[in-house]
Amino acid sequence: MLAVLPAHHTKHVPLLRYPFCHSLFHLAQLDNGASNGTALWLGAQLLSWYLADNLKYKATSARRPRVVELGSGIGLSALALSAMGYDVLATDLPAVVSSVLADNISRNVSQLPLGHGTIQVRILDWSVPPEQWSWNDDTATMGPPFDLIISSDTIYSPDIISPLFRTVHALTRMSLISSPSSRPPPVYICLERRDPTLINRSLSNAENMWGFTLDRVPHKKLVRAMEKGGVTWDKVDWEGIEIWKLTLTEKVLNARVSDNIQQ
Repeated sequence: MLAVLPAHHTKHVPLLRYPFCHSLFHLAQLDNGASNGTALWLGAQLLSWYLADNLKYKATSARRPRVVELGSGIGLSALALSAMGYDVLATDLPAVVSSVLADNISRNVSQLPLGHGTIQVRILDWSVPPEQWSWNDDTATMGPPFDLIISSDTIYSPDIISPLFRTVHALTRMSLISSPSSRPPPVYICLERRDPTLINRSLSNAENMWGFTLDRVPHKKLVRAMEKGGVTWDKVDWEGIEIWKLTLTEKVLNARVSDNIQQ
């Protein structure tokens, strides 16, 4: 079986051959410094293995569960979720979509197993306020409600903390309001603790400003997921990687009732 190396060992490789479960993805990447989103990062690798080990999808007559990913980059996590049977909306900035993401998705659809979900690509700029979004511009594009929200390798600058969690909060509320379920979609964020101050500030922002409860996925679960994925890296190769589960608090859930009454 083709060995999977940590992302920082393969930045120089323009076309990655990347095995995932029973698929082999061919992922183009750029390491030209123009954007953080055009290369593979550790977070996408760990998050895809963790979700594969912990999300159990059973086919039913109902619609497939929907996932929206913020900062899809070169498309690994989106392809992984699709391979697991989820319909995925992969989003990123225009430069990332046009340079790597859209082509990687179209190139690898044929590599997905039978029973895979769909993948759609959409530009989503977190700096744009949610009230200016429109999910009706293209009726063919997947929109809320989403059953899962994911993001990886997206907390690296103080400037993006508030826009990121504003976007996550908006998608969560939109999904909750437009879904018959009374449960908000879980949010999984995979990050690398390069700057502890920045990470702590980000998690505090999510909790105190946007009303999420935070639960860190135990380290042993990540180890197990990697082992099941056939990966045996040295500890130093992925030191500092964390996955957090975010859920809207009861206070925000109660606000849904208030919103519906006012409408």
